[in-house]
Amino acid sequence: MAEQNQEIDLKKKDFTYRGKSLDELKAMEIREFAQLLKSNERRTVLKQYDMIQRFILRCNESIKQNKYIKTHLRTIVIVPKMIGMKIQIHNGKTFTPIIIENEMLGHRLGEFSATRSKVKHGAAGVGATRSSASKSVK
Repeated sequence: MAEQNQEIDLKKKDFTYRGKSLDELKAMEIREFAQLLKSNERRTVLKQYDMIQRFILRCNESIKQNKYIKTHLRTIVIVPKMIGMKIQIHNGKTFTPIIIENEMLGHRLGEFSATRSKVKHGAAGVGATRSSASKSVK
């Protein structure tokens, strides 16, 4: 009985995307994988095919040389060959480090590097309120 529960748990943990296992997805060509995506992402992948290919080749070369992978390409759709890569995505100010995981398939790189930070309001400045208008600026 306990062995059956362990087998069921292992089956739950296996990642699948649209009925395909991770090994099947990694073996696919990028254009084949595009057929599994939603319409907007599918069209984007088919249009950006060359850019995605070049990006993956550049990433593989950087990994061999133990260099960081930094990119400004926020519109690239994540494909199975990118899984496990550590990429730093530019958010307009700095590079945000991200490890690409299984659940990120079909999303764009920019979705994981927020460009807007939370606004933190401080105290009101001198002259901002009526009570502080009478105080000295010094």
